[in-house]
Amino acid sequence: MKIIVCVKQVPDTETKINLSSDSQSIDSSGIKWIMNPYDKNGVEEALTLKAAQPDSTVVAVSVGPKARVTSTLREALAMGADEAILIDAPDTIDAHQTAEILAKVISSEGSWDLCFTGHLAIDDNAASVSQMVAEILNVPHTTVVSKFNFASGSCTVEREIEGGAREVVEMRGPSVVAATKSLNKPRYTNPMGIMKAKKKPLKEVTLGDLGLEGSAARVLHENFQLPADKPPVKMIDGDPSQQAKMLVQLLREEAKVI
Repeated sequence: MKIIVCVKQVPDTETKINLSSDSQSIDSSGIKWIMNPYDKNGVEEALTLKAAQPDSTVVAVSVGPKARVTSTLREALAMGADEAILIDAPDTIDAHQTAEILAKVISSEGSWDLCFTGHLAIDDNAASVSQMVAEILNVPHTTVVSKFNFASGSCTVEREIEGGAREVVEMRGPSVVAATKSLNKPRYTNPMGIMKAKKKPLKEVTLGDLGLEGSAARVLHENFQLPADKPPVKMIDGDPSQQAKMLVQLLREEAKVI
């Protein structure tokens, strides 16, 4: 079977974010980039399935600037993916364009069985690409998946829904599955895997190759703003009774929460 895994490169959460001079994007210089953590859960589940189905092939796919995204695909290969496809595209593409690109590439792979994604990317929290990919491909899809089982050509998944409830869904045929962190614990790469990754095939594709060069974004960012600095901690003097009265006053007049 052929298993596709869509991975996105995102800024590390510990990276300090600065805005561009026009405030319409972030300043990417100096940013540490990592594989989206939820996508890493997708890679892990694909590799676990491959271990149970030894004749399987795992193909990692990513969209973004070639000079940067290559490292994330190499990480997926080092984890155990067999092949990788890089679609060289600017950072300015939106979620719908990304879904169109991924769907086009997945279709070009011919017969495939499953596509794993993360349920959202930690840079924009949009949680929309996996559903759009599935709709463009006209295949079943399930989001926020916390348990996965594949048998006899169909997959049974458990997904998290509101109120702490769980929903069980069965899908047959090619399907898209969006993983959460509770699905599994991704493996670490090791020196041998990193060395093998350098020799594994990494195919490069352009938007022109896909006939999508010049497609217009549907979402344009006009202005980004960084959160305001937190005010300094205010110490309250006096005995416990005085402190309690002052605390209530501050909560009412400054914080406006009571």
